[in-house]
Amino acid sequence: MKKLGLLLVGIIALAATVLVVLPGFLGEATIEEETPFLIPAGSSLSAVADDLEAAGHITSADGFLLRARLFGSSDPIQAGEFSLTPGMSQGDILTAFQSGDVIRRFVTIPEGMPSVLVWERLMAEDLLTGEIAVPPEGSILPDTYAFERGQDRGELVEQMQAAMDLYLAEQWAERGDNIAVTTLREALVLASIVEKETGTPEERGTIAGLYSNRLRTGMMLQADPTIIYPITQGKPLGRRIRQSEIAMVNGYNTYTMLGLPQGPITNPGRESIAAVLNPEDHGYLFMVADGTGGHEFNATLDGHNAAVDKWFALRRERGEMD
Repeated sequence: MKKLGLLLVGIIALAATVLVVLPGFLGEATIEEETPFLIPAGSSLSAVADDLEAAGHITSADGFLLRARLFGSSDPIQAGEFSLTPGMSQGDILTAFQSGDVIRRFVTIPEGMPSVLVWERLMAEDLLTGEIAVPPEGSILPDTYAFERGQDRGELVEQMQAAMDLYLAEQWAERGDNIAVTTLREALVLASIVEKETGTPEERGTIAGLYSNRLRTGMMLQADPTIIYPITQGKPLGRRIRQSEIAMVNGYNTYTMLGLPQGPITNPGRESIAAVLNPEDHGYLFMVADGTGGHEFNATLDGHNAAVDKWFALRRERGEMD
């Protein structure tokens, strides 16, 4: 009977503990609005509980720890930045910390953004850490990338470069028989020119075909963006190209050299890469702006010259030329 009595006392005590402690663990924490909460790497649950109490998100660090040990999972908490929202219980908070469901932020690298501007964008992001050099031109795959507060910039650049390497390899495996390049590097260089030559997505395949035709026939590419790149490193020129710049001899200017430039002139997007590796079959060798943001394409020099005259007339009508 004595043992039974002690057992009943224990059961009653346990039930009382559950009745007192469990509601506090399952009940709401004191969070009035959505709030970010940062757990540094290597933090203990005790230190996190102290930070929660100091921030006013819970009323007692000791109570949180007791409830966590009695009713929470044994999984470790994760480092990162978490979102605490009104209505969360202390149990919800612990589960969020253990699941690693951190706040994700995003940085977008548009198609055709040169590496110097990628560098500027990443260095201007205050939530990233660490110093980086300007990435090699053409090594970044334009896309939107998620990152966490405190993530190293170099780590994010490596992710962007790995994405480019993977996409290039995938597209190379599916390349067409009519391509004019022989290596992945050449494909990347030509894709960067296609990227800078048009802001009209549906023209990419046509322009890729045109430059492929020029490469096969031994014609100069004569791509204006290759004049600009060594002057600005990919940034906008902000003015018309000068005749002296057209005549410049360097490793990029395709008005004074045959073949491809010595390297990419920007970071091309997926569509430009795919266009170069599966270019349109046509006879075009020439193109000129048509005044609508696109181009007029021609297979003959006579046709091209007529299109140029039409473009110049339109520019004079707009007051852009004397």
